[in-house]
Amino acid sequence: MKKNLAEFIGTFWLVFGGCGSALLAASFPALGIGFVGVALAFGLTVLTIAYSLGHISGAHLNPAVTIGLWAGGRHPAGEVLPYIISQIAGGLAAAAVLYFILTGNGSSIGTFAANGYDEYSPGKYSLSAAFVTETVMTFMFLMVILGATDERAPKGFAGIAIGLALTLIHLVSIPVTNTSVNPARSISQAVFVGGWAIAQLWLFIAAPILGALIAGVSYKFLNEKTSLKLPTTLEQTL
Repeated sequence: MKKNLAEFIGTFWLVFGGCGSALLAASFPALGIGFVGVALAFGLTVLTIAYSLGHISGAHLNPAVTIGLWAGGRHPAGEVLPYIISQIAGGLAAAAVLYFILTGNGSSIGTFAANGYDEYSPGKYSLSAAFVTETVMTFMFLMVILGATDERAPKGFAGIAIGLALTLIHLVSIPVTNTSVNPARSISQAVFVGGWAIAQLWLFIAAPILGALIAGVSYKFLNEKTSLKLPTTLEQTL
């Protein structure tokens, strides 16, 4: 239960900090933080939770991360669904708070930082471009996570590597999809937008999970220890 609560709080912080920066500060008159600021905000949410709650739940904050870690043999199957439920609930709670704040001055929520493709992509990128982007970005995100948290990796730096990886991912992909790589983040915003956001939500669930599964299997393969025994006598070769 403590692990699930930590995932709820951590995902709340990711959605509130990341999407909140996009909604409230990205284009604020004369002081907007822009894409770079939003990218840093998402990275900082992961970095701060990794060091504050990571020792409790692992700080997944993302259903794709949980599934990828399971596929890589690093997370028990019995905890996958409870983690995912907690992450989605945390994201929805954050979106509800953002909705309340955003409408506090009479503004409409607009696109509410929801993820999209075609006409709802910031750069009007196609469905196929969005799918490839989300799959590849999530694959690389999981490779960084699996590698940085490996028992052979330098200790104490995983949160920095993972936070910076998410920052880099946003710097590249915000113009394409508004950056998901996280079904909980996408679901939380789409529920409040409705309509087109719900219709396109499938991509931001399927592509991150696909990328995470490929990464989990790939890292497990790369990490396997193999031993080669050479025959010592002629008889052993026959």
